Amino acid sequence: MANRRKAKPDDRSDNVEKLQATVKNTLENIEAAQETIAFSSPEEKAKIDAKNERRKQAILGLREEIKDEAAHREQ
Repeated sequence: MANRRKAKPDDRSDNVEKLQATVKNTLENIEAAQETIAFSSPEEKAKIDAKNERRKQAILGLREEIKDEAAHREQ
């Protein structure tokens, strides 16, 4: 078994920053989608609203993960 690979060490040092960037990008995507609603058909509006709702739910999860990572960092 000469081709055994070693697992990379778990580097969580920048997880909070990465998660915060993801939240920021997701909020920007929500805002951009809202701006396109004025030019969208009713069907497209419904799809945009549904997607934005999923984005908002994802942000809630990301914020919880940020709290967990920040707590882990303080240990």
